[in-house]
Amino acid sequence: MHRKPLLCLLLGLVLSGCAGRPPQSLYGWGNYQDQLYEHFKGDGSSASEQLTALEENLQKLRADGQAIPPGYHAHLGMLYAALGKEDQMIEQWRIEQRLFPESSAYLDFLMRNYPRGATK
Repeated sequence: MHRKPLLCLLLGLVLSGCAGRPPQSLYGWGNYQDQLYEHFKGDGSSASEQLTALEENLQKLRADGQAIPPGYHAHLGMLYAALGKEDQMIEQWRIEQRLFPESSAYLDFLMRNYPRGATK
């Protein structure tokens, strides 16, 4: 007779342990997803404004010790390209390749075909 309440209590404790902390993300996203959405939505914010927001977010992610998500530096490079800042574009794409080697083929393609022939 006393087994049923004890079993219910034990089951409740086990289930409440499962509902603790939500799983941690592998990467720190900050406002990156929002900025990316706004970029593709074409809300009218300039490449310069987007770049500023993403650079600030990058500093916060680094300060918090969070891993930078895939595509972040590639997107920064695209924004630098839109502003005609080829050196920074190449730098960001090289960082992306170093962090995510699987992106190398695509980024090499972009660098080979960049309008000004950026192949540094």
